[in-house]
Amino acid sequence: MNLTDLNQRARRYKARKRLGRGHGAGSGKTSGRGHKGARSRSGFRRKPGFEGGQTPLFLRFPKRGFTNVFKTHYDVINVSDLNRLGDVEKVDLALLIERGMVKNPHGRLKVLGNGKLEVKIVVEAKKFSESAKQQIVELGGEAKEV
Repeated sequence: MNLTDLNQRARRYKARKRLGRGHGAGSGKTSGRGHKGARSRSGFRRKPGFEGGQTPLFLRFPKRGFTNVFKTHYDVINVSDLNRLGDVEKVDLALLIERGMVKNPHGRLKVLGNGKLEVKIVVEAKKFSESAKQQIVELGGEAKEV
């Protein structure tokens, strides 16, 4: 360590390596790319997942299961969430989307019976669980399957 080193402030950015400025500069001619081959050419881009000819990781692992493209997705809501709607008489998917209670709508609403319903309400949905339908009807509401 020298006294001159103490005065040096740490640089925020490392100076970039200037390539192709003659061999006196240290990285002229081939600019640190070696001779021939794909990496020496301009525009070289290795494909993601390429491991130099070795079988890539995603091919070495066994494949399991499948994705059912015909699966029907439902927008699920619990009866306890219906209490938050307040003084609304009729609840359907459009209202829940408008209030921000359904984030990514799939177009089919299913009402589940988790929690306790405290308001009389008419609910229009594609499906109801038995406990949800029972709670809605007990309070004098209506569970319409659309």
